[in-house]
Amino acid sequence: MFRHFLGLIRFSHTVFALPFALLSAVLAWQEVPVRWPDLFGIVLCMVFARSAAMAFNRLVDRRIDAANPRTAGRHIPAGLLSVPAVISFTGICVAGFVLSTLLFLPNWWPLILSVPVLAFLLGYSFAKRWTMWCHYWLAAALMLSPIAAWIAITGTIAWPPVLLAAVIFFWVGGFDILYACQDAEFDAEAGLNSIPARLGIRSALRIAAISHLCAVLGLFGLWYAADLGWLFLIGAIAISLLLIYEHALVRPDDLSRVNVAFFQVNAVISLGLLVIGAADIWFRAAVSG
Repeated sequence: MFRHFLGLIRFSHTVFALPFALLSAVLAWQEVPVRWPDLFGIVLCMVFARSAAMAFNRLVDRRIDAANPRTAGRHIPAGLLSVPAVISFTGICVAGFVLSTLLFLPNWWPLILSVPVLAFLLGYSFAKRWTMWCHYWLAAALMLSPIAAWIAITGTIAWPPVLLAAVIFFWVGGFDILYACQDAEFDAEAGLNSIPARLGIRSALRIAAISHLCAVLGLFGLWYAADLGWLFLIGAIAISLLLIYEHALVRPDDLSRVNVAFFQVNAVISLGLLVIGAADIWFRAAVSG
């Protein structure tokens, strides 16, 4: 049963969001002292928030998933998990998220913002029913992670987490458009909204490319605004090349490698950005110290 719940929320895909929150924390710890409860709070909040959002999405979309051949094998349509069980799991994750914000006390902002943030995350599940720009609702949900981590640690806001959030917004929006190309025909027939379904795959790929160009510009903006060093600059260039490679994998007449672009390349980008960011900060601190 536990294994089914991990599969339901695709727990391994937490790698797409958690590294950005941790990188924001590393940047924030240049401004304030490190507190271990803050680190535990960030990890727990990210895991519970994403788990709640994914489980809720599977509940809301269970009939759509059952009708789509690509998703008919998911846990609820396939009968591996019952609706009441997933509702209970979602409730536990919601409670876990809110309670985890208490680790940031005496900073009350995480607790105050926990409910509106969670409502925004869960709201994404309905976006595809009324707007083709649903990909950027998901992107906005994930871009909250570095901003939330910064606020939780410092109680303030600053340019570095905002620029990191911009990188996430355009990066996630772009790769979610690529992923949605697989369901363009089904979405159009089912009356669901997505950029590939509304504008066609060729136009969707162009929009995704523009989105990723904006992500690259934001990445170099972060390097400049956060006064990062040559290690981060090399990483930014490497990530730019990976995004070019990602788009080379997907063509309007060949979507067979979408999953490679979505899972493998994006996992490398997410984890790589955390590693190079932390390494750059540590190296400069060691040199100056």
